[in-house]
Parts: sequence; C-alpha cells; structure tokens
Amino acid sequence: MRYVSTRDSSGQPGKQFCDILLEGLAPDGGLYLPEAYPQVDAATLEEWRRLLAEQGYAALAHRVISLFVDDIPDDDLRGICERAYAPRKFLDPAIVPVSQLSDGLWLAHLSNGPSAAFKDMAMQLLGELFSYELDRRGATLTILGATSGDTGSAAEYALMGRPNISVFMLSPKGRMTPFQQAQMYSIDDPGITNIVVDGVFDDCQDLVKQINADAAFKQRYGIGAVNSINWARLVAQVVYYVAAWLQVSPDGAPVSFVVPSGNFGNIAAGHVARQMGLPIDRLVVATNENNVLDEFFRTGVYRVRTAAETHETSSPSMDISKASNFERFVADLLERDGDRIAWLFGRDIPEEGRIDLSDEPAFREQAERFGFVSASSSHAQRLEQIRRTYADDGVLIDPHTADAVAVARALHVPGSVIALETALPIKFAGTIREALGAVEVPRPAVFDGIEDRPRRTMSVANDPEAVKRVIEQKLD
Repeated sequence: MRYVSTRDSSGQPGKQFCDILLEGLAPDGGLYLPEAYPQVDAATLEEWRRLLAEQGYAALAHRVISLFVDDIPDDDLRGICERAYAPRKFLDPAIVPVSQLSDGLWLAHLSNGPSAAFKDMAMQLLGELFSYELDRRGATLTILGATSGDTGSAAEYALMGRPNISVFMLSPKGRMTPFQQAQMYSIDDPGITNIVVDGVFDDCQDLVKQINADAAFKQRYGIGAVNSINWARLVAQVVYYVAAWLQVSPDGAPVSFVVPSGNFGNIAAGHVARQMGLPIDRLVVATNENNVLDEFFRTGVYRVRTAAETHETSSPSMDISKASNFERFVADLLERDGDRIAWLFGRDIPEEGRIDLSDEPAFREQAERFGFVSASSSHAQRLEQIRRTYADDGVLIDPHTADAVAVARALHVPGSVIALETALPIKFAGTIREALGAVEVPRPAVFDGIEDRPRRTMSVANDPEAVKRVIEQKLD
C-alpha cells in the first residue's frame, strides 16, 4: 500500500505508511491518500463479524488496519492494536457499543475512552504507532496540533509520558468549555505544552499548516501531526464504522450514518469505508450554525468564513469554517486530479476564500456516487433533542451528538440509521443543564475535581513566528 498527496500529479510511486505517519502533511501542502482504496466483499465482512463477536474490537481493528499497512510486521501491528484498544482503557469493554432509541434511531457510542470523546478512538492507536516507529528508528517527534476542544485532550492523554514525543497543542482563547479546558490545561507533564492562541480554531489550524510549510523548521524539530490531516487518524476511524455496521446490520443490508461534522475528519473515515465496499447508503453531514459543509453539499460552493463570521455555539468542537479533511473528499470527487486540487486548495481558497464546483458534473452526481447529504441544526434544536432523548429513553446526549440526532430526525433517511455519539455529556454539562434543568450529569470518577486543578498554559498572538519561538525555547 502506497500513499500519494492529494496535490500530486507526477505519477511517481507513493510513500509507505510509516513514512507518512511521521510526516503528517505532504511537502506540497496536500494530504495523503492511498493510491487506491482496498476492497472488501461480503465474505470478508462476515469473517469480520465473527471476529468482532469472538475476539473483540482490537482484533477487528488489526484486520481492517492491516489492509492499509504493509511496512509493520503483522504480529507487531496486532500488538499495537491490542495495546491501543485494551478494554481496561475504556468505560465499556465493547469499546464501541451500539444502542437503539425508541424511535428506531441507533447510537454508536464512541466516547468510552480516556478523554470521553470519540477522538480517543484514533488517538490511542496513533500514540502506539508513533512510539513503535520512533523506537524502531531511534528517533524523536515533535507533535504540533490544533484543537477546537476534543482533539487536544485525546492527543495529550494518548501521548503523555512517552519520552520520544513532545506535544505542542494550540487551542483558541475562550472557545472551549471549562471541562475541556481543564482536561488539557491541568496536565502536568514536561512533554506537554498547551498554547492558547488569541483567535478561533481556524487560526490555530492555519498556524499548524503554516509552520509545517516551513520545511527547514519542520525538519529541524521533527514536526509531525495528530490532527486529522494525519492519515493514520482516518484509518483508525474507519474501524468503528465497520464495527457499528456489523452490530446494526446482521443481514448485511446497507445502513446510513449521521455524523456531526466540523473538520470533516470523522465523516471522511466513513467515506473511506464506503469506498472500500462497506454497505453504507447515506453519509449525512450534520453541522451546527457554522454550516460551511452543509452549504457545499447543498450548493457546490465551499465558502470559508472569516473569524467574525464563525459562530460561537453550544457544540463548540464544530465551530470550524475551514474543514481540513475536505480536500481528501474533493480529490476523490475530481478523480485525483492533483493539479486541479493544488489550484483549488493552494490558490482559490487562500486568495478567494471559496471554491465553486456547482457546475461540475461530478458534484451534481456526488450524492449518488458517494452518498453524501447534509443539513444543519441550531442551539434551540440541540436543546430540544437533548430533552426529547432524555424524556423518551432516559438517555443523555451531548450537544454535538444532538446535532446529529436533530438532523437524522429531520431528514427521515430510510432504513437503519446510526448517529455517531461523539462525547460524554459531562464535557458540556452547562448545555445539558440548560436543556434539562437541575439534572445530575454522570461524571466518570477519573474526572472528579478536574476543574479545580492547577492550569499550565502559555498564551501567544495569532502569529506563526510566536509559536515557533515557544517550540525553540522548549526544545533547544
């Protein structure tokens, strides 16, 4: 399995998995994709069904991920998956259990990991992969990441205490919940540096890309990525689409997934699973008031919002106007035309703030070819779905999951529908209490008193040179 940049039209052989694992973003600014997606058939899926039932999630992860990785010995890869998805790390030994609400909607529970968010599903694997490959090479790695709330804590929980990895995580000033801030900022580890940026998440994400574009700086400090620009993040997330489908579709029928989407990484993994042959009918993009992705799938126009136009919402992890994984989907939409992708994402978006594919035959056919539909929801609708789900089923859902549930119920997608649950409600207790009043929001014991712990952060301006200085001072 070889990987090429979305912006590459050279026809040259691609790179191996472990090389792009440590590299993150491609040198030309593009994102890595497999030269071709591996294909699975009905017999393979039935084999995976037995594997999940008899040996559990880690065994399924090994089998799926091995389709994408051929430069790690199979026994080593199995051990990596077993360590990443050890049941002791998760609140539920099933790792990704599913449940059905009284109206027939399914929930796939992805938030049983150490940071109580779906990002753990990828980060736990990424941490093990990084450590394995760095040990094999006798190398070190500097992780530079950006978070809108959940990526940061998931990455830091997965990477803390690893002597060959340093983490610098950028977060937007005042844009995360108190619980999310406490999860990250209370970590006391010399290898973890939390940097608070005077800006929004998109600014943090831009800083990561700008610093990665400085080839000399990137090489000097061995900078890699944990954001979903790193292909390994996506391949880990493909596994839970497979696991959810296996549990909800015993007869092999297609199902649809409704995914709360901001940065497009979560649903991009669903796109990969569908391209592999997993029987997925619709991939439903559920956005909040920051509806850049919904607007694209309705109109064909992708228009980046300014910081002033980016709404601060009650589902803050989706307060994003530049979906960094969107380039991967457009690369497939335009049949891997690297020159065109380089033009659209390297020129049109930076200079014009938009791309317009509304007249493209490929866009007009995309719902049929790729299964995407979309809708958005509001704060009032999130509160209503939290109330309804609790009243009807006694189930508490966080506001991001409520976005997915609201869209699922509004669109009436036929057949079995799975909404991806993305965080435990305790991370957004204020919104839960706004919806339900003085309800007790369950809190895993590991998080008791987390908001009262000392905080360790550094504040910087929205300037790549300022972030570089922090990295230099810490590592030199």
